Amino acid sequence: MIPLNLSDFQIVISVAVFILGCMCVLLGAFVLLSRGQSAEVKMLAAHTARLAQKGLAEEVTGLVNSASALVASLNDLVRTSNGTGVFLMTLGLMMIGASYWILTQVAWTAV
Repeated sequence: MIPLNLSDFQIVISVAVFILGCMCVLLGAFVLLSRGQSAEVKMLAAHTARLAQKGLAEEVTGLVNSASALVASLNDLVRTSNGTGVFLMTLGLMMIGASYWILTQVAWTAV
């Protein structure tokens, strides 16, 4: 067993929280950059627009209503993924701040 005193243990915790915070920030940035701009969402939006145009040309109201509901769902999907990315980035920054706070407390007790 590795003998750790209280300040060493606090430093280990601070480093672990800092690493997890950095990982959350990177994961949040990845979610923001990749999920909202995915090829599947773009392809589905393009097909839905064509489907809505065809429904308007042939005067099929059910098809147009379904296509508009699908577009609204796509917007909600993008909004949800953006919210998840922002949450992860905020959580990561808070963890990095908590790590800094723990290290300043260790520094003040050492003096």
